[in-house]
Amino acid sequence: MIELDGTRVKTRQEPQPVYLMLCKPRGFVTTMHDEKGRRSVAELVADVPERVYPVGRLDYNSEGLLLMTNDGVLANALMHPKKSIDKTYLVWVSGYIAGKEQSLSQSIEIDGRKTSPAAVQLLHKAGTTALFRVTIHEGRNRQIRRLCERAELTVTRLRRVQEGQLTLGDLKPGQHRPLTETELRAIFEEIQK
Repeated sequence: MIELDGTRVKTRQEPQPVYLMLCKPRGFVTTMHDEKGRRSVAELVADVPERVYPVGRLDYNSEGLLLMTNDGVLANALMHPKKSIDKTYLVWVSGYIAGKEQSLSQSIEIDGRKTSPAAVQLLHKAGTTALFRVTIHEGRNRQIRRLCERAELTVTRLRRVQEGQLTLGDLKPGQHRPLTETELRAIFEEIQK
């Protein structure tokens, strides 16, 4: 409070920075409002006193780790194309035939630019279904789904489990938690590289 001519005047305080990890469920858009009336991640963080925004995106049918913050400087640094922070996904597919993972790891052209090759590990296969661990560096629009389409694989589930040093752990869909000091330190170190 400040006094002006003997009258107390409230001052606007800068909001405290908030850093959250959200486990985005499928069926939610990664925006704060959707003109089509679909459910938004804003619903999942309605209990947070400060207004927070998603850093990056996960498409409507994807799930998993999504960083949310009110720190615009950090958000912009993390999303800057030159940072290329690794993002790791578990990808469940149908239509699997041995050797298709070779095609998944190759570059693909998106919006006239080639992506970096992906790191792909086959974790499990049963008949024509398979589970892959895929790490990409850019996170371009629907990159993993496009890689799977090119390999003639149908994505049945896509879950981001890691971004840089942050790991989703056992956070359930729809849950969020504040980042730990160790996680925050790792993020700030990541953007300093």
